[in-house]
Amino acid sequence: MKCIKNGTVLIDGELQKVDLLFDETILKIGTDLDTSNCEEVIDATNLTVLPGLVDVHVHLREPGHSEKETIKTGTRAAAAGGFTTIFAMPNVLPFPSSEEVMKDYLDLIQKEAIVHVYPFATITKNEAGQEIVDYASLKKLGIEWFSDDGVGVASKEIMKEAMLSAKENDVLFSCHTEDMNYRAPNASVHASKINEEKGWIGIPSACESEQLIRDLELVQDIGNRYHACHISAKESVKALQKAKDQGLDVSGEVTAHHLLLEDKDVQEPNWKMNPPLRSHEDRMALIQGLESGVLDLIANDHAPHTAEEKARSMEKAPFGIVSLETSFPLLYTEFVWKQKRWTLAQLVNWMATTPAYRFGLFDRGEIKEGKKADLILVDLEHETKIDASKFESMGKNTPFDQQKVHAQIVETYVDGQRVWKG
Repeated sequence: MKCIKNGTVLIDGELQKVDLLFDETILKIGTDLDTSNCEEVIDATNLTVLPGLVDVHVHLREPGHSEKETIKTGTRAAAAGGFTTIFAMPNVLPFPSSEEVMKDYLDLIQKEAIVHVYPFATITKNEAGQEIVDYASLKKLGIEWFSDDGVGVASKEIMKEAMLSAKENDVLFSCHTEDMNYRAPNASVHASKINEEKGWIGIPSACESEQLIRDLELVQDIGNRYHACHISAKESVKALQKAKDQGLDVSGEVTAHHLLLEDKDVQEPNWKMNPPLRSHEDRMALIQGLESGVLDLIANDHAPHTAEEKARSMEKAPFGIVSLETSFPLLYTEFVWKQKRWTLAQLVNWMATTPAYRFGLFDRGEIKEGKKADLILVDLEHETKIDASKFESMGKNTPFDQQKVHAQIVETYVDGQRVWKG
């Protein structure tokens, strides 16, 4: 048994001066607890104790792309960023489209991960959009989350078949929506005057929103559970609002970079992601959508690439940035500390409690007796700088290098065990 003393702990949305006793789970919360039987007493003076964060959108790359990231480095990055639970996207090789492949993948995760990792299986075999996978067989392995990751399911008929099976098996779809009919070759940024003047080919908002609208219409007919990945456009927020008004079982996520940056900020390929950074109006719609509950949670879309890949031209460089180690400090600094627009409790709700609950993990995401002892100790008092060269992630591709932040993860505990210390 361990004890955390002298910290300020976030409990039920309120910061409280209490102690915690824990082993794999949180055993007792209170003041002046008896620590005589504790094997370790952790002094959290001047620190804030928060539930471990939960990220439902992470690319770990391994197996198949371990030159970009591995399960070991990706989960160390997660721990360094305060994330104790992550969901791994299925764009690995071989694709986790079958029970056999998924078993091997789960074994690899068990061997290498230092935080909880829940892998997505694919919606269609090998993300090819042609044939749906056997959701029932994968669910027997405990896999209840399916995504074709960075590929929208192009065929309405295939998506309808997939949703009908998802409904029958009670599994959750997490969907990147992208209608490639709207995306020109070599497109790299949002379609706007600002980017056109720079000579870059743009991706219109309809590329995302039109397929999302199609999916939500299918959900209305079928009644399956549906989650929309990395919403970036005001039209998508409006579509989700309509679906929620209709009572559909749908949710949506937004990334830190879409909450913080706009098309005018793009400088080079470390600002290139899919969906792209859109207009100021879009960014305001995302912030307001999150605050109003149209968007449910914050996810990272952590997407590591090699320096060589990101050194290519805007047209040829891959989409994506790393974000596990930067999202909480950046969002806390901008919206809680600077603007005072959000409370710490709101931010933690969007980054821990809601993602845990939406994805069926009811034993974490908040600090309560009986919950998992997935905890982070955070210094909210001292300014630091983001230094990409010191990332635990193999990917250094971030637009936020050298940015000042007012939050620092000090220690991370998973199942009561310290897995990272800054």
